[in-house]
Amino acid sequence: MSQNFQTNYQPLGGNDTRGGGDPDSHSVNMDREREDDLSPDTHSSMVFHVVPKSCKSRWNHIEDLDTFFQRVYHYHQNYGLLCMVLQYISELGQFAFVIVFSTVLFTCIDYDILFRDKAPQNTPLPLNFTSKIHISDVFRSHDDILKHFTPLLVFIIIIASIIWMVRIVYVIFTLCHFWEVKLFFNNALGIHDSDLGNITWEEVQQRLMEVQVEQRMCIHKEVLTELDIYHRILRFNNYFIAMVNKNIMPLKYEVPFLGEIVVLTKGLRFNIDMLLFWGPFSPFKNNWHLNDEYKRAENRQKLAEELSKKIFIVGIINLIFCPLVFLFQVLYTFFYYAESIKREPGSLGSRRWSDYGRVYLRHFNELEHELSARLCRGYKAATQYMNIFSSPVMAIVARHFSFVFGAVVAVVAGLTLWDEDVILVEHMITVGSLFALGVGICAVFIPDENLVFCPELLMRRVLSEVHYIPDHWREKAHTSKVRLEFSQLFQYRLTYVLEDLVSPILTPLIFIFKLRYRALEIVDFFRNFTVEVVGVGDVCSFAQMDVRQHGSPTWQPEILLEDIDQGEFNKQDTKTDGGKTELSLLHFTMTNPKWKPPQESSAFITALKTQAQRDVNTLPTLQEENVVYSSLNSISCGAGGLGVGGVSMFSPWMRGPGYQPNILFQQSCWSPRSFRGNISHVEGSIHGPTGGILSSIQHPMGQSSIDPIETSNITSGPVIDPVLAPSSTVPSAIWNANLTTMPPDLTAIDMSLSTMYLHEIHHRHRHRATYTDNPVQPPRPSTLPPSGAFQNVSFVGQPSDMQPGGGDNTPTVSFQRAQEKTPLLAEP
Repeated sequence: MSQNFQTNYQPLGGNDTRGGGDPDSHSVNMDREREDDLSPDTHSSMVFHVVPKSCKSRWNHIEDLDTFFQRVYHYHQNYGLLCMVLQYISELGQFAFVIVFSTVLFTCIDYDILFRDKAPQNTPLPLNFTSKIHISDVFRSHDDILKHFTPLLVFIIIIASIIWMVRIVYVIFTLCHFWEVKLFFNNALGIHDSDLGNITWEEVQQRLMEVQVEQRMCIHKEVLTELDIYHRILRFNNYFIAMVNKNIMPLKYEVPFLGEIVVLTKGLRFNIDMLLFWGPFSPFKNNWHLNDEYKRAENRQKLAEELSKKIFIVGIINLIFCPLVFLFQVLYTFFYYAESIKREPGSLGSRRWSDYGRVYLRHFNELEHELSARLCRGYKAATQYMNIFSSPVMAIVARHFSFVFGAVVAVVAGLTLWDEDVILVEHMITVGSLFALGVGICAVFIPDENLVFCPELLMRRVLSEVHYIPDHWREKAHTSKVRLEFSQLFQYRLTYVLEDLVSPILTPLIFIFKLRYRALEIVDFFRNFTVEVVGVGDVCSFAQMDVRQHGSPTWQPEILLEDIDQGEFNKQDTKTDGGKTELSLLHFTMTNPKWKPPQESSAFITALKTQAQRDVNTLPTLQEENVVYSSLNSISCGAGGLGVGGVSMFSPWMRGPGYQPNILFQQSCWSPRSFRGNISHVEGSIHGPTGGILSSIQHPMGQSSIDPIETSNITSGPVIDPVLAPSSTVPSAIWNANLTTMPPDLTAIDMSLSTMYLHEIHHRHRHRATYTDNPVQPPRPSTLPPSGAFQNVSFVGQPSDMQPGGGDNTPTVSFQRAQEKTPLLAEP
């Protein structure tokens, strides 16, 4: 056995240890030994693994990385184990409270005594208004309580108790796993629970990748990227987002007298996820691999029939349990919303983003906290947009009933103040409460007289944050059709409550009569849009954000189209609708600035930035036709979301030539601005520049010698954190506001600007297609900069000797160029 064991060890004294070897040769041998130790022996048949002595080695080779990374994410977002334990206990307590309290109300309370229709026991008759009824008088006796326990009620309690005990077991099992996650955070990542609220997800992710190099959590890949981690956390979410985008899921229905409605409730989503992704009937054999039979086209009919039967079975099971689920839903909704409605009658008239809207507006590879951050920024503009619409008929009716209801409430309140015995009159409190509720409901339909009607500007402001709207909404935001369609994304809270109430009824009907007939499309979708990624497993191909495969030519920068075969974009079934591939790539690049995209994705981003530089240089001459100007104008018109500081960033580009920034403000920009706590829900990174077109836009008016916006090019000293010094990530020339109006989030502003810019490019492509026979024609090579260059570009009509600060630096644009940019000037 010892003959097969080879080493590189040599005697200390050279080859002759007894004869006193030459000291020089001994030194040479020692140097060679050191070199051999530093270089790997490619001929050795043995592999040595360095095993860490710390407890970190327990996270080597984690089998189910999907579940592990999901737990890591939820642990970070929920502020640690203690908060999660309290949350789970509260949920279990609420479930038990609903069951126990409802049972008490149905069986233990004698309502005849409570309503004074019957005298309590041991109370002399007649019962008058001055007789007091004690709490103990209202409760039935033990024998009466047992009589009210009907077989149906006992069955419901048994089923609810079983569900509650199953949830207890699930909570204990889940918390045991999260205890391991806690140890992973504390020991491997070096993050204590008290620090979770002050660390962004981007920082946690970077530490995860470092631990992967040390511990090899994934043995199939040495280095994990940000995209690999997102793939594992959002694998099934990306599939569902793509299915909704490709209209595979039957979510829209035409209802008489109501028109088109969208149905996607939490119950329906839960059943779809269980059926398609993680349940016993799922096409996936585990969390990271699709069954091989789904990848072969010859099995499509057989698999579609099997899936249709499974959908039917799930629908029947939901139909059987529909009464129980509906009863619990009614009780839970009543207990949850009754107090808030009493305290604030108009709360059900407020709006929220619908569950369908959260799916429709979600990017590929976008985590939940990133989506919530975007939608929260767009909430105010969306509310303003919906509030400017009002029905004249409903407004007149609401004003009339509001006057009547208000008069009744005022009289009841006045009489109560005059004599408190008024409230002893039967149903007097009920009448006052109902009429007060009516006043609150009527107020929802009465428009604010001080609102200005500017739907198009508000819709652009909403678009800058939510990033997606259908093409036919453009320039039609004032129409009732667009408002109704937008209300499917941004619904009344009352609508949300009603949808949740009827969800137990609608879910089995949708499964039985609609979804099972889409089984073949679902099978084809899994086969056509599933790719295997090394070290990750099977993922949705749309989640790769490949603009060449799933992009659309109308969402591509003109600079990029000349190098792309137009035939690659002709397959309509492989495209995403609404530019989701391109916008998802932009969003992921900006929220993960350290991620290195593939070559084709990098070419798309580079082309977008380069074209933005070109358009900025033409701002003084063709503002009405310039894409950057339209984008800046769009996000500036709704300054409510960006704030004054955010809008002021772009004012130098939107002003005329000769604008000079405030020198005093340039010096004061280095002062730190106010901090904000709880940054665990911050979208993207707070350290480093963003990755959108804001980082590449240069000074206008031909000042093209200024380098692209990067921290190292702006500061002569060390790199400055943008939280401490925002001017380190943007030139001081674009800041002209007071420090108190600094933009709160450069990543959000950059993404808003990039989104509007890409939408303007898309609109320009569609506008050209309207007036020309060719849908998308790339620009002439003579007008294009070198491919992939972040450098100064010479354009048609721009003098070659133009230098910043010298002479007239305003470029002259020929009529031919204006004709190219303005389809109305072109010859028919």
